[in-house]
Amino acid sequence: MKKFVWGLSALMMFAWMGCSDKGTDPNPNPDPDPEPDKEYVIPTYNDDYTWTGDDIASWSDRSKWNLANVHDPSVAFYDGYYYMYNTDASFGNEHEGHGHFQGKRSTDLVNWEWVGGPFYDPPSWVADSLNNIRSRMGLSAIATDDIQYGYWAPVVRKITVGGQEKLRMYYSIVINNYIKTGNPLSDAFDGSWSERAFIGMCESTDPAGASWEDKGYVTCSSSDRGLDYSRASTNDWSGYFYYNAIDPTYIVTNAGEHYLIHGSWHSGFTILELNASTGKPVNTLGEPYANNVTDLTSRYGKRIATRSSNSRWQGSEAPEIVYKDGYYYLFMAYDGLDVPYNTRVCRSTSIDGPYYGSDGANVTAGADCYPIVTHPYQFNNHSGWVGISHCAVFQNEDGDWFYASQGRLPAGTNGNAYANAIMMGHVRKIRWTASGWPVVMPERYTGVPESAITNDELVGSWECITLRYSYANMQKSTQLVLNEDGTATGALTGSWSFNSSTNTLTIGNVTLCIEREVDWEANPREVTIVFSGLTVDKKYSIWGKKVD
Repeated sequence: MKKFVWGLSALMMFAWMGCSDKGTDPNPNPDPDPEPDKEYVIPTYNDDYTWTGDDIASWSDRSKWNLANVHDPSVAFYDGYYYMYNTDASFGNEHEGHGHFQGKRSTDLVNWEWVGGPFYDPPSWVADSLNNIRSRMGLSAIATDDIQYGYWAPVVRKITVGGQEKLRMYYSIVINNYIKTGNPLSDAFDGSWSERAFIGMCESTDPAGASWEDKGYVTCSSSDRGLDYSRASTNDWSGYFYYNAIDPTYIVTNAGEHYLIHGSWHSGFTILELNASTGKPVNTLGEPYANNVTDLTSRYGKRIATRSSNSRWQGSEAPEIVYKDGYYYLFMAYDGLDVPYNTRVCRSTSIDGPYYGSDGANVTAGADCYPIVTHPYQFNNHSGWVGISHCAVFQNEDGDWFYASQGRLPAGTNGNAYANAIMMGHVRKIRWTASGWPVVMPERYTGVPESAITNDELVGSWECITLRYSYANMQKSTQLVLNEDGTATGALTGSWSFNSSTNTLTIGNVTLCIEREVDWEANPREVTIVFSGLTVDKKYSIWGKKVD
């Protein structure tokens, strides 16, 4: 284990005018008398826990997981801890029978301990709601024991209701049975769509004790095709559901309005206004089907973004909305989650849109979304990471911004044909560029003390990656050299300069946010300097780290 001791007297507070990691209200009262010395330790946990002789996939080893087995995370600060809840993604499905929304907590966003999730059996309201809808559609009930459940993508927020702080969680439960017969999807195709998904809600004032009160049904998948749930084959993706009720995100606006946004792989993302006290929709939703889009969306929510206005089946999901400096930023996941997953972001001055990308295109109307903030990538000396999306975006208690998501290893890593099923939680810092767009740092967050970076430290060799879109392919690093004479060669060219007051590195006409972070690919890991920024057209992120 490598340790570094940093004197805090050597640290400096950065102005961050060019690249900011702060919110609109950073901590106005920093500790006036910090400790004279503070020990900093680089994380040593292994990203691939299947080849070291210490396979920790099993449920009995959950206390050792740290950030292993994380998928679709959501993070909220409560009672001195950052709580993370996510889809349980144990390698080899060793979690079966032990609960489906994994919990963790941390005081530093680096080291995480396991805590219990909200429940371990499907809530009874799901079967009741499902069969009540089926009855009104003229369909037979599915026996409770025959319902096949899938558990996905919770979102958690700290809220105050009636003067009491609590955590509120929205969670997704998918029903893996056919609509027509009610048979499991593993049975023969019956000519119909799979059943709908449901979003429920629960609350807790004691997440450490895994004590949650379930509040039940919020919404479900909804269709604009009435009772016509037929399809020609399992490859027919023309779409019965218009909105898919999974992947919720939840935001409380500055005006105190509460909104739920959700959607995955169907027609786009919908927004529902919620009652602040109950957490349920303000308007009566009525039946989750209608004979046209207008009738459906008047009840089940306005569409605020879609990958293609002409496609009923599209590789976009997992909306996440945050507010900063006059804009609502909508992050979303593109493409399949195993390898090609990548994260995009757009923004709007209004919570319900329209949302525009960095190129000015209208994402609400179906334009492609830019910039790309994460993408499959590979630095040297490592297998690389793929499937990097479905993010949580949040601030810590000091006002710094963070991005959390899964990261998957490519298939075949360390000779494991199933390595792509290994998921690790990644937590990274977000910087905000001068143009107002966020960029995610290339290396995972470890809390490296923010000591001043000098011009001389930047001279030398770097690895640089531009995250241009390439479906299911990792973008690989190329060499960048910053020369003593102020010129750059390799991946970026032109003159370079460093502005210590804004902590920005300019190379040619590209401006990059820069900071200290850990080189996770080095062996042993060590502190280095990293950067992140956008290409001149603001469509693609540029990542780099110093290697010599």
